[in-house]
Order: sequence, then structure tokens, then C-alpha cells
Amino acid sequence: MSKMDPTLLDAAAREAGPRNGPLRKRLFIAMGVAVAAGAVGYGAYAAIYASRFVSTDNAYVGAETAQVTAAIGGIVQGVRVTDTGHVRRGEVLLTLDDTDARLALAQAEAELGRAVRRVRGYVANDDSLAAAMAARSSDEQRAAAQLAAARADLDRALIDLRRREALADSGSISGEELTKARNAFETARASAAVARAAAAQAQANSHAAAGSRAANAVLIADTTEEGNPEVALARARRDQAQVNLDRTVVRAPVDGVVARRAVQVGQQVQAGAPLLSVVPVAEVHVDANFKEGQLAKVRVGQPVALESDLHGSHVSYRGIVVGMAGGTGSAFAVIPAQNATGNWIKVVQRVPVRIQLDPAELSAHPLQVGLSMKAVVDTRGAL
Repeated sequence: MSKMDPTLLDAAAREAGPRNGPLRKRLFIAMGVAVAAGAVGYGAYAAIYASRFVSTDNAYVGAETAQVTAAIGGIVQGVRVTDTGHVRRGEVLLTLDDTDARLALAQAEAELGRAVRRVRGYVANDDSLAAAMAARSSDEQRAAAQLAAARADLDRALIDLRRREALADSGSISGEELTKARNAFETARASAAVARAAAAQAQANSHAAAGSRAANAVLIADTTEEGNPEVALARARRDQAQVNLDRTVVRAPVDGVVARRAVQVGQQVQAGAPLLSVVPVAEVHVDANFKEGQLAKVRVGQPVALESDLHGSHVSYRGIVVGMAGGTGSAFAVIPAQNATGNWIKVVQRVPVRIQLDPAELSAHPLQVGLSMKAVVDTRGAL
């Protein structure tokens, strides 16, 4: 094949040059317009969308999981649920051996009955003590009258003795009469001593009766049988025994799914020991961890659009911002970051934002705790 003449190539290039000039110019103009349109489009995106919406895929489903613990100690008698099982609030989860609790309740009820009878005895005793006090008061009055009579007899015997002693000195009476007068005086003096002792005893008995009634009155004063402290204490112990018996039946605190069951039949559990958890799957929320630079316009009440990795982009959820954490995730870590060091490196921090989901959407498309989510907050949405 023969080579072309160089002069012919140069001539062809000179002929094509004028024709390609306008085409190249139009190409450069089109490229400039495209770049300008891209810049305008990006600016519009930044002004309209990026400044309005903040998003993150560092978001996860959470829930206020109910931790079921043993309120009292005992031996597990039966377990009625398994992990992943659905339960309703109030449904029986497990039972403990209630033998000791039933015996304690029977004893407390007996103590309550005894306290009631004892208080009723106080009331009945008050009437008998009142009657006894009245009788002792009558005895005291009678003894006082007898003492007065004995003293009068003693005074008469003394006067008679002195008169007869004077007559005996003058020889007007015999010695026998004087002896009789002296004997009568001694008898009257002895009788007065006996009456004085009887009066003192009657007075002491009266005071004792009054004291007994006063002491009994303290037990029943300003109260009824129901309000008596002894009865109230016994009733409180009976109620506590009933509560302990009721606690041998462990019930679900919320609707949800059983998780982390850690108890078996025959196991001895202590009060406060964790038994299992109940996850309220119908009331889950999302904790979205936004970068600190994204939170300037985020407020409580703003709407949120969410997608889950489980259902994909064809299922969307609507949510509302209900709160923001009081600190970053690293601030509440088990081992907080130590930033006051010489080799410090700035790390972008994230703040958890709590998002409430629509219960109707959760019912249609349930979510499990821990699932990954993508959240987009409309910072200009209704508050």
C-alpha cells in the first residue's frame, strides 16, 4: 500500500479546520451550561432540601422493656411462657410454691381475730370496771361511816372512864365499876383501830378500781374497734400476708413478647432476682444518633420519615421527634472519653434523638428491638 503525500494531508487539514471551529465552540458552550446548571441545581438542593432535612442511618429500634423480677423468694412451681411468646398484660407468666405464704396468711388472720376479741374485751371490761369502782366507792363510804361511829364510841368510853375514875377517887363507886369502864374504853379503842384500818383499806380499794378503769380506758379512748391500734396492726400484717400470697403468681406487666427467660421449674429464686423480660413490640420507638452539626434546627414535635432495613424502602414509617438526650453517646459510656490528653483527636459526636412511631403502622409492619433504621427529620415541619 502506498503512502499518501504529506502535502495532501496538510491541505485536507486546512480544509477541515474552518468547518470544526463552530462545532468545538458549541461543545464548550454546552459544557459550560451543564456545569452552571449543575451548580444551580446543587445550590437549589442545598437551599431547599439539604437545609430543611437532616438524615442518618445510625438509628435503631428500641423499647421500654419490662424487666420481670421476683417480688418474694420461693421455689418455681410452674412456667407458662417461653421466649418469643406473646403475652397480654395481667397474663400469668409463672407461679411460685405458695405453701409458706398460705400458712403465713392463716396465722395473720388468726392474729387479727385475736386482736379483735381482745379489743372487744377491753370494751366489755370497761363496764365491769365501772361497776367495781362504784362498789369500792360504796365500801369506802361505809367504812368511813363505821370509823366515825367507832370514834364516837371511843370518845364516849373515854368520857365515861374519866368520870368513873373521879368517882372512884371519892369512893362513890366500887372498883368493879371502874374496871368495867376501863374495859369498855379499851374495847372502844380497839374497835376504832379496826374501823380505821378498814376505812384505809376501802379507800385503797376504791383508788385501785379507779386506776384499773383509767388504764383500760386508755386502750379504747377516742377510737373504734376498727381503728384500734392493735386491730389496725394485725390487719396490716394480714394484708401483707395476702400480698405475699398474691405475689406467688407472677403476671405480665405489659403487652408484648417474652425475651431472656432465665428461670426453670424447681429453681429457687430470691426476691429481686430477674426472671424474664417482656418487650412491648406495639410501643417501640427509634433512637436516631445524629451528628452534633445536624441538630441546630431539630426540635421536639417535628415530623420524621423512616425506613427499616427489614422491610426496605417500599415500607415507610411516620414518626415525631419526642425528645433529645441530655448528652452525647460517649458522655454516657461505661468508660467516658478522656479528652484532656496530649494526643487528642477531635471526633464528631452524636446525640440520640427519640422518635415516636405511629402505632397503626407498627401494627401493619411490626419492628423488633435492635433493627436498623434510616431517619429523615423535616426541620420545617409542624411543631
